[in-house]
Amino acid sequence: MTPSPADHAPRAELSVEEFEQLARSAPETVTLELINGKLEVKPVPDGDHGTIFMWLLRQCMQHRPDLDLHPEQGLMVEAYRQGRARPDGALAPRRHFAGQGEWAPADGVLMTVEVTSYDHDTDHRDRTEKPHGYASAGIPVYLLIDRDSGTLVVHSEPDRGRYRQQHSYDYGDRVTLPHPVSITLDTEELKDYAR
Repeated sequence: MTPSPADHAPRAELSVEEFEQLARSAPETVTLELINGKLEVKPVPDGDHGTIFMWLLRQCMQHRPDLDLHPEQGLMVEAYRQGRARPDGALAPRRHFAGQGEWAPADGVLMTVEVTSYDHDTDHRDRTEKPHGYASAGIPVYLLIDRDSGTLVVHSEPDRGRYRQQHSYDYGDRVTLPHPVSITLDTEELKDYAR
């Protein structure tokens, strides 16, 4: 299939207000995000995606019962909170999001998590744009569970819109998430979901 010129045309940037209005009117089956001023449609997760998230949720509950891993919590990200993201998971102290609206400030979030999807845009979205948005918001740790490469990539030490540290681990490795998360993950089970 030959890409059309529209596939390469620059996307017009949306304001936060325009995005929030659009997101409110979107069907429940569609998850929208505003990353770097561009509208992004988050793909519907498959069964392995959900199972991997539940694996991480159980490990977080076991090792840090003082924290909750919130699925799909809307966050204000990027510099000056101009972006809107729904990470697969947002790790924060218990009750942190109580009373918050649909889009909560990222202040106090200890870690965001993304599990890659098998779609054409995951490379740019999860590996490039989201780390920038989460680092710009000052989120201490970004965990990318990369199903394409069978790795976990731990980003930490946000500084001026980027993470200074990035470490990659294979499925099966023991992975220690840095402070303030301070959880060691046994990733052996993830080998069951490798392609």
